Amino acid sequence: MSENAPPPVDVRAWYWLLGAFALLMVGYFTLPLEWFGDRRPVVSWTVFAGALAGLTGTLVAKIVGVMRGTARRPVAWLIFLICLTMTIYSATYYVLGARKAEFHGLETRLDALYFTVVTMATVGYGDITPSGQAARLVVVLQIGYNFVFLAAAAGTLSRAIRSNVESRIRRRG
Repeated sequence: MSENAPPPVDVRAWYWLLGAFALLMVGYFTLPLEWFGDRRPVVSWTVFAGALAGLTGTLVAKIVGVMRGTARRPVAWLIFLICLTMTIYSATYYVLGARKAEFHGLETRLDALYFTVVTMATVGYGDITPSGQAARLVVVLQIGYNFVFLAAAAGTLSRAIRSNVESRIRRRG
């Protein structure tokens, strides 16, 4: 490799990300989420809170690592954590949707995933709506989470990508 050649793209990181996302989706669509819900409300809310706390801690640690320049594979990690966020909220909506009083229009896991993505993107088509108090609480939490943590992750991701591109340009020029 010559001095001016850009470093090779870390293909392993992208394969890792693709594999991790595939595993998240396989898990989401196959795990017995019916075990949670009305029959085990304390366990359900505890698992949701624990997953969100663990996700938040990991996301903050990765963002800090990117800011300090110590994070390894920050782009892949931040994208993965955003996908994990989407999966956690989708699973929560699916469990809540088992009670028909909580959502109108949410019947399947795909509906829950779709609703999560629509909410993350702040589109809000209105075909699926939270009608119960628990569903509305989780939607409010997701919107707040999106504003604070996912916006910070997206900004950090953007900075990391821009920094990588700038260093490639400097090496070429």
